[in-house]
Amino acid sequence: MVNEELDSALGLGRYERGAGRRGYRKGLRRRRFTTSAGSHEIAMPRGEYFTRGPRGKKAWESHLVPRYARRSEAVEEALVRAYLCGTNTRRVKRALEPLLAGAALSKSTVSRIVARLEEDFAAWRQRDLSGEDVAILFLDGFHLKLRLAGRVESVPVLAALGTRPDGTRLLLALEARTSESEAAWGTVTEQLARRGVKEPVLAVIDGCAGLEAAVRNSWPWIDIQRCTKHKLENLRTHAPKRRWPQLKRDYDAIIYAEHETAARAAYEVFVCRWQRECPGVADSLREAGDSLLTFYRYPRAMWKMLRTTNGLERANEEFRRRVKTQGSLPNVAAGMKLLFGLYAVGLIKLRRLNGWKQLAQVVEAHRIGCGLRKALDPAA
Repeated sequence: MVNEELDSALGLGRYERGAGRRGYRKGLRRRRFTTSAGSHEIAMPRGEYFTRGPRGKKAWESHLVPRYARRSEAVEEALVRAYLCGTNTRRVKRALEPLLAGAALSKSTVSRIVARLEEDFAAWRQRDLSGEDVAILFLDGFHLKLRLAGRVESVPVLAALGTRPDGTRLLLALEARTSESEAAWGTVTEQLARRGVKEPVLAVIDGCAGLEAAVRNSWPWIDIQRCTKHKLENLRTHAPKRRWPQLKRDYDAIIYAEHETAARAAYEVFVCRWQRECPGVADSLREAGDSLLTFYRYPRAMWKMLRTTNGLERANEEFRRRVKTQGSLPNVAAGMKLLFGLYAVGLIKLRRLNGWKQLAQVVEAHRIGCGLRKALDPAA
């Protein structure tokens, strides 16, 4: 394959003559190369173009087997996957010994390969999002045990998940902060807007103080849906444990109603009952207001996935499973690199939004209603 690549680059094959020749071969170089079939010694052809470069004639470089490469992409991906699945760098060599067929692989080599995740993460954080039509945002924060300033701390990670009008979802942001304040969330939403997230119509958020204000500062027209799972957990903190079953039944009557009118009626019943028994429960429900019922204004097929931030909770669960034997990671960068890697190699999969076939029409109508876009003239 590499010989064919060189012939194509030089214009003619070995020993052929013609006007299309762009350079010549310059012998062979032996190289040890590891693939998924084991370690092999290959004869790498060398070539040189007629065109002069800054150091004389320009040397040909293979794209199939780049200069200094000692392993195929399949092998390096297997090393990264083994690390992300929970195998530490000292054990990767033993775990992949059948695949590598005795090829040399030191702990430092594994560390260098895994370190590339950090470079990929840095580029991913700054990538332009203007080519992505993000219609719905899921925003939530979760805590990870990371070493910060010499001590293991519970560090908040602010995460953003986006949904396109075709229902497919993508991870937009992962940012470690010292708190989940309005200022902290504001930097995340402002950065998303600056990178090209311009016309989202709905944000599904947890009950973090300041998050809603940060979202509205960046996108004033946006609908807000408060996570119903987070709100139930919050309501339980205001009631004795023996009353939790009744609390959930009354709450479910709101969240799982047949339509918005029935949900609002159940909402009033809930407030009346719990205002007498546990005023804190009623006050907590009122705090969420209408933003708890926003999902009812969207097609019924979407309700299940629009009323919670469970898609982001899945990332938290996978990360905790990955690090449970380590207790904590050495620093914030290592933690963020690992979390990003779980997404990057597909160990955390994001499935399409339920009811996606109706989503594009709903999004377009919402954007026209908000003045973000103009309706097309049927006559035109």
